[in-house]
Amino acid sequence: MLEIIHAAGWPIWLLVATSVLGLALIIERFLSLRSNQVFPPRLPGQVLELLRQKNDSSEAVLRLAGNSPLGRVLAEVLVNRGESHAFRLAAIEDVGKDVAHRLNRYLPALATIAVVAPLMGLFGTVVGMIEIFASYTPSGGDPAQLARGISIALYNTGFGIIIAIPALIFHRYFRSRVDHFLHQMEREASVLNRLVSREAAL
Repeated sequence: MLEIIHAAGWPIWLLVATSVLGLALIIERFLSLRSNQVFPPRLPGQVLELLRQKNDSSEAVLRLAGNSPLGRVLAEVLVNRGESHAFRLAAIEDVGKDVAHRLNRYLPALATIAVVAPLMGLFGTVVGMIEIFASYTPSGGDPAQLARGISIALYNTGFGIIIAIPALIFHRYFRSRVDHFLHQMEREASVLNRLVSREAAL
């Protein structure tokens, strides 16, 4: 591996740093976007039980809000249960935007890596081409310098593509996962909001 990095020249270090950053972002998002972390399956039932027993004290709501992103959205419904339907909807939308922002954290950086990595590879290719042209002199070419220029160009191009493809795949995967979670949260918040509105109307 060290021989490949040496053959690829100094531009490869930019790609190595980018690949390490991309891997760190992918691992962080995998850990943060686990289903039981974002959308605990038993939580909606527990919230409905709190509502039935009228046990939505401030302490219980605070625990619910700190439980998960879903808990934060459902807690907002309970906090504003005494308000009008329109006010409650506006509050849910506001907290939903904040939750969506937090779930999408670092995804723009991953998308940037997917775009920038091939450009870095192209930069390495240009450096390699400069090495190739520099190997030619009026008296003839230097085969060693020519070979090094070709190595720099090809290795950097290849590394840039290798980094960009997984970054793009995982970016799309995490985006679809976040959209799925947000859709489920919206559905659960709507169900709880309708129950609160029905109780208020009785």
